[in-house]
Amino acid sequence: MRPYILAETNWKHLKDEKIELAVLPWGATEAHNYHLPYGTDNIESEYLAAESARLAWENGAKLIVLPTVPFGVNTGQSDIYLDINLNPSTQLAILRDIITVLNRQGVYKLLIFNSHGGNDFKTMLRELGLEFPKMFLCSSNWFQAMERDKYFKLDGDHAEEMETSLIMHFKPDLVLPKEEWGEGKEKKHKVKAFSEQWLWTERKWSKVSEDTGIGNPRYASKEKGKQFFDDVTRKIGKTLKELCELDLDNSYEY
Repeated sequence: MRPYILAETNWKHLKDEKIELAVLPWGATEAHNYHLPYGTDNIESEYLAAESARLAWENGAKLIVLPTVPFGVNTGQSDIYLDINLNPSTQLAILRDIITVLNRQGVYKLLIFNSHGGNDFKTMLRELGLEFPKMFLCSSNWFQAMERDKYFKLDGDHAEEMETSLIMHFKPDLVLPKEEWGEGKEKKHKVKAFSEQWLWTERKWSKVSEDTGIGNPRYASKEKGKQFFDDVTRKIGKTLKELCELDLDNSYEY
């Protein structure tokens, strides 16, 4: 039993506990190239959140990791078989209900531990912050926490070298043999500004990738996955401790 994991802990432990921070892992259910499981984002969010929380807990932080929300925004993948979409408006409703419980019970800090590039919680948290002025609401993207080129040769953002390495470390039995891996080739939009990232439109997945991957996983390894996992969870663990200790009435400095 890990006392910082809500699904594993119990009333005997929690009834007299004072939790400072709730961590909500949020993933997606979607195809990840030919070789990775549909639950890749959920596996990543659960493993990374749990280990980061362990490090923070063992350093005195009082936090709790909530069960992972397994569905994300997949509006651009409507024709990819069994990719499950959760509309942003549905996410907002889910968040409102969870925040209502936390606010009522005096847990005034919430971190959304996002593991899916299609999820974007910023505007939702702005709106919910007005509704719940006592709450401190924030979100993170663990995949942006480190300089990826220090760990991985090739870039990409879906079932690429990084994600393949992590799943090889977490769940090697769920990764198909290397000869089954797609190359993750991505077609770029003809309007250059989209590639320069100052203009945005949603990618239509079946039009930009034949194997549903974005980025070649060929150099992935479980060793790379473990090294990245160890380093990123140490960094996130320190941040979780800082969030637990943060004085909400004195949060800024010069």
